[in-house]
Amino acid sequence: MVEAIHHRQLARECLLEADVAAKLARTAVVSAAIASGACPISPEGGPAIERIEQPGRPSQPALVPPARLAQRKLHHPEGRAALVHAVAHIEFNAINLAWDAVYRFPGMPAAYYRDWASVAADEARHFALLQARLAELGHTYGDFPAHDGLWQMALDTDHDPLLRMALVPRVLEARGLDVTPGMIERLQRAGDAATVASLEVILREEVRHVAIGTRWFRHLCGQRGEDPVELFPRLLREHAVVLRLPFNEAARMAAGFVAEELSALAAIAR
Repeated sequence: MVEAIHHRQLARECLLEADVAAKLARTAVVSAAIASGACPISPEGGPAIERIEQPGRPSQPALVPPARLAQRKLHHPEGRAALVHAVAHIEFNAINLAWDAVYRFPGMPAAYYRDWASVAADEARHFALLQARLAELGHTYGDFPAHDGLWQMALDTDHDPLLRMALVPRVLEARGLDVTPGMIERLQRAGDAATVASLEVILREEVRHVAIGTRWFRHLCGQRGEDPVELFPRLLREHAVVLRLPFNEAARMAAGFVAEELSALAAIAR
């Protein structure tokens, strides 16, 4: 019965679950219990906070440096499968990142935990969409190598929820808003309508995830007396974050970015 277990403990169990099917099933149950109130959110108690060097994940895919990942030629089915696999790997990592945001940072408002549990559920659904598409292309998750940059960002921000909100949803997920339309266009040219349909769902829903990061970044800035529009580009410079143009300005603004921020980010990217 999930209601008898602290919400942060449930998040930790989801985070550490290595079996793909079990992680998806556990995520669905726990996120629904948190959303419905069946698992009440308690500001006190819960597990001790530990650094998690490796989240729960299967033994495959093999993790390699990004430079060792081959370019994907989308006019070949194998290339399209490799692209779907790369996005699926991002979504699988995003499940872990969302649950880590619930587990790692006690003392936040109840709405924060509900938000990130809902993100975990979305990311699990996105992964399942791509997993099904991979199967249609004759592959499974783990068939292609992948990189570990997403979890490295989790480790780099595991000491501060403000930094986590800044550098994960507002950098990594926002980058997805920028690049997904181009992927969709390339796949349309390749005639892969099925993969396009999955990516269109993901793109629409990722706007909300970035907006959630923006909401809690601003909340924490308010607590600390910081101006979020001034602080965000300063954090990017301090942490040597690389930005690439062009931005999907419409999607970023729907996710809470403001024009002044986007101008500052464009200056950093140039």
